[in-house]
Amino acid sequence: MRRFLPELIDLIMNGEIDPGEVFDLTLPLDQAAQGYRAMDERTATKVLLTPLTRPSPRPPA
Repeated sequence: MRRFLPELIDLIMNGEIDPGEVFDLTLPLDQAAQGYRAMDERTATKVLLTPLTRPSPRPPA
């Protein structure tokens, strides 16, 4: 695959081909199992797992 990269990058940069979106499903990290299940069931091709966000701690009163 690496030998094709320079040519592919040129085609993308020149607008001759559109690589499209890489990820077709985005889930929070705590739903990783659902992401793997979706890929196994072929309802998703590539899943992006996003970090969990934690609420900011309250400042002392």
